[in-house]
Amino acid sequence: MAEPLLAARGLRKSFGALAATDGVDLEVFEGETHAIIGPNGAGKTTLISQLSGRLRPDTGRIVFAGEDVTLLAEPARARKGLARSFQVTSIYREFTALDNVALAVQAHAGHSFRFWRDARRERALREPALAVLEEVGLAERADVLAANLAHGEQRQLEIAMALATRPRLLLLDEPVAGMGIEESQRMVKFLGSLKGRKTMILVEHDMDAVFTLADRISVLVYGRIIATGTPEEIRANPEVRAAYLGEDEAC
Repeated sequence: MAEPLLAARGLRKSFGALAATDGVDLEVFEGETHAIIGPNGAGKTTLISQLSGRLRPDTGRIVFAGEDVTLLAEPARARKGLARSFQVTSIYREFTALDNVALAVQAHAGHSFRFWRDARRERALREPALAVLEEVGLAERADVLAANLAHGEQRQLEIAMALATRPRLLLLDEPVAGMGIEESQRMVKFLGSLKGRKTMILVEHDMDAVFTLADRISVLVYGRIIATGTPEEIRANPEVRAAYLGEDEAC
């Protein structure tokens, strides 16, 4: 079997007496969409923060593309191909959609933002930025201020910024959070278009989105993964149904 693109072994992170992650083992393979689900307070955001480098685990290790990245900070991991979107949209609201993505292109190239006013007009930034906006369906909104985009469009823009860094792995933290039905459906359709082309870890409460998108699902409860499997296996798992999906084992 192929080696996983990302492997976490024995990840533990405590905040005082609370073990937010408690010995998490996780494998994500190239090209798969791997969802992480669990009730509120299960440790999902803490886990994804450890994978991205925003938080350092107390113990355990993280291997990405064959390299131990446990001690690498978030920017260093991003340069190696780990890109993250957040629960709360993280964009530059005073810039246009195009400017936001061009900033991500510039950051990936390792350039300073000091000369941004001139750099934003450079073809080397604008052309790849426009290509990414086209990919996510925002090309017609390129010159709109990010603050004036609809909530769903802002989430698409944030993912466009992540894609502009040419990641090998996308860490998506609740990409449909706060969306209405139509916006959510558009986002799921867009993420579905990335399946197989991008490796994705999806943290999400929307079970329709999870079961539509995921190739495999890991269930996190009280900081521990209690099951990993295909959507069909997770639906049928009595421990998962009792602990998270809210069903009695006899159902």
